Amino acid sequence: MHRSKSLSSLAIVFAILATAAFLQAQPSAPVHHGRWQPLKNQLQFPAIYDQFDVYYGPGGASAPLLLTDGSVLIQNVGVYAMGAEVFKLTPDINGSYINGTWSQLASKPYISSGGAQAVLADGRVLIEGGEYSNYNFNFLLTNQGAIYDPVADAWQSVDPPSFFVDLYPPRAVYAPHPIGDSASVVLADGTFMLEDKMSRQAALLDLNSMTWTETGTATKYDLNDEEGLTLLPDGTVLTIDCYTDYIFHLIPHYPANPTNTEIYNPATGEWTTAGSTIQSLTDPFLAETGPAMLMPNGKVFAIGSTGVTGLYDVKSKTWSEGPMLPISPQGYQYTVQDGPSVLLPNGHVFLAASGGYWPYGNYSNPPVGFFEFDGVNLIPEPTIPNAANDASYSLSLLPLPNGQVLAVDSTSDVEIYTPAPTSDGDRPNNIPHNNIAPTIVAVPRTLHPGGSYTLKGRLLNGISQACAFGDELQCATNYPLVRITYPNGHVYYSRTHDHSSMGVGNNGLQSTQFDVPANQETGYGMLEVVANGIPSRAIPVQVQ
Repeated sequence: MHRSKSLSSLAIVFAILATAAFLQAQPSAPVHHGRWQPLKNQLQFPAIYDQFDVYYGPGGASAPLLLTDGSVLIQNVGVYAMGAEVFKLTPDINGSYINGTWSQLASKPYISSGGAQAVLADGRVLIEGGEYSNYNFNFLLTNQGAIYDPVADAWQSVDPPSFFVDLYPPRAVYAPHPIGDSASVVLADGTFMLEDKMSRQAALLDLNSMTWTETGTATKYDLNDEEGLTLLPDGTVLTIDCYTDYIFHLIPHYPANPTNTEIYNPATGEWTTAGSTIQSLTDPFLAETGPAMLMPNGKVFAIGSTGVTGLYDVKSKTWSEGPMLPISPQGYQYTVQDGPSVLLPNGHVFLAASGGYWPYGNYSNPPVGFFEFDGVNLIPEPTIPNAANDASYSLSLLPLPNGQVLAVDSTSDVEIYTPAPTSDGDRPNNIPHNNIAPTIVAVPRTLHPGGSYTLKGRLLNGISQACAFGDELQCATNYPLVRITYPNGHVYYSRTHDHSSMGVGNNGLQSTQFDVPANQETGYGMLEVVANGIPSRAIPVQVQ
C-alpha cells in the first residue's frame, strides 16, 4: 500500500504530541543484570598436608586456565594453605559447566601460588615461579617452573632463566629466587615471554630446546614488579609502570609524575615509552595496579589500584582518562589491586573490585563487588555468595567458551556468571560484535572419531587476550577451540593445538589443528570455532 509522503503541519504537530504522550506513559526499560550460579557438582578440594603429614588447612579452587579441549584446569590453593594437586572441570554432554564433572590430574612437581602461567600454542600449559612456595603461604619467591602435557597427563620441570639477578640484595635473605609473582605473555608468534619480578629483565623461551634468551633489559624504564602485560594487535606488548624501584630504595625519590607506560617490540627486543596515563594508576604505598584489557573498540581499559582508570587508544597511541570506580555501599572507594577482569562476548569488560575498609589509606578490603564496563559506563552487577570474605585480589575470573565466566576464590565454591540478557537454561544470549567473531575459511566436512584435522580461518584468536589479572595468574584465552553440536543438543570439544598464530585481532589467514575425541558420537552436527567465548558461523559436518 502506498502512503502519501506529505502531511499537513497540523497533522505533524498532533503526531509529535501523540508520540510524546505514548513514550511518557511507557515504563522505563528494565535494567538487565547477569546472574551467578554455583556448580551443581562442587568439588571438595582435598585438605593440605605436607610431606610429614602435618595439616595446614582446607584446599580450594585457584588459578584457572582454559584448556584447548574446553575443560578448565584448576589448582588446589586454599585460603590458608596450598597443595600440588591439580583438577579438571569438564562440561557435561550438553556443554554445561554448571553441570560439569571433576577429575584429578597429575600433581604439579612443586608447590606455589601466584605464579606466571599460560596455555601455549601447542596446547600445553606452562607455569613459572610463584609468590608463595610452601604449604602455609610464607612469603618466599620461587623460580621453579613446570610444563604440563594434557595428552600424557604429565608435568615436566622447567629450568628458570639463569641470568635473572635480583636488584634488591636484602630481599635475598627471605626470597632468594627471582621470578616470583611475575608477568608473562604468549607473543603473537607463540613465544612465551617471562619477566623477572625483581629486575628489569625478561626472557623468551624456545620451546624446542627449552632454553631462555634475555630481552629488553637495557631499555626497560623501571622494575617489572607488579606490572601486567597486554598483547596488542600489532604484536607489541603494553605495560603500565608501577615504580616499585622506590619501595625497594633503588631510586631516591618517587616520581613527580608517575604516569609512564611502555611498549615492548618483539621485532627489536626493546621497550619504548607509550605515553602518560594522565592520572596515576598506581601510588607509592602499595605500588599495585589492576588489569588492562583490550576491547573491541580498539582501546585498552586499564584499571588502577586507587579506583582511577585510563583508556589507551591503540590506533592513535594516546591515553585518555576513564571513569572513576564508584564508592561502595560501605562508603569506601572501590579499588582493584591485583584483581581480575575478563572480556565478555558483548564487548564489555567484567571486573571485580574491593569495597571495604583498608587501614592504610585509599585502598579497600572485602567485600567484593562486580561491574561491567561498556566503554563509557560502569554498570553494577550482582556479587557472589562469598563476597563478604573476598577482595579483588582473592578472586580469579575465566571466560568460558559458551560465553559465561567462571569465578574461583580459593574455597570450594566455584561460581558461574551468565551475562545479561539470558535465554533458556544457562547458555548466554549475548550478541557479540560482528567484527570480532572468528570465521571459518576451510575445514573438512567429513570427520572421524580419533582423527586429526586442520581448520583454517580468520580471527581464530579473537581480538583480545580476554582475561587479565594484574601481574601474575595470567589466564589469556586468545586461542581457537573447536566445538561440534548435534541436533540432540550434545556438545563435543575437539582438542586444538599448534595454532599458526597467537596474535590478537589478526584478520589474516590462520590455522589450527584439532583432534576429534575417540569417543565422540557419530552423525551430522554443526561445527564452530570459538575464540574468547565467541563462536563463528556454524558449518555442517558429518562424523562417521
